[in-house]
Amino acid sequence: MEDFENEVPQEVKLIVTEEMRSYIYDITRWAKFLAIVGFAFAALLVLVSFSIPSLLGSNPALAKQFGTMGPGGSTAITIIYLVLGLFYFYPSMLLFRISKNGKQGVLFGNQEGLNTAMQNVKSLFKFWGIITIAVIVAYFLLVFTVGAGMAVA
Repeated sequence: MEDFENEVPQEVKLIVTEEMRSYIYDITRWAKFLAIVGFAFAALLVLVSFSIPSLLGSNPALAKQFGTMGPGGSTAITIIYLVLGLFYFYPSMLLFRISKNGKQGVLFGNQEGLNTAMQNVKSLFKFWGIITIAVIVAYFLLVFTVGAGMAVA
C-alpha cells in the first residue's frame, strides 16, 4: 500500500503510428466533406427562413393555412429556421476546424494542430451530447404533458 503512495507519477507518452496518421487523415477528408455540406445546408436554411414571409405574403392560399397565426406564424417559422441554421452551422464549423488542423498535424507533424483538432472533436461531441440530452428531456416532457392531458380529459 505504501509503495503506491511513494511512487512519482510518470509522464504518459503516446506514440502516433503511421496507421493512426492514415486514419486521422481519412477523418479529416470526411470532416471537410461533411463541413461543406453542413455549411451549404445551413445557408439554405437561412435563405429559406428569410424567404418565408415574402412567400406567405405573395401566396394568400398558403397564408390562409396558417389560420389565426397570420403574420406572426411567418415570424415564428423564420425564427425557427434561423435557429436550425445556427444548429447546423456550429458543428459544421467544428468539423471544418477538425479537418484543417488535423490535416496540418498529420501531414507536417504539427503537434499543436493535432491538439487543436482533438479539442474541436471534444467540442463537437460535447455539443451533440447536450443536444441529445435536450431532445430526450423534451420527449419525456412531451410524453408527460400528453399523458397528463389525456388523464384530465
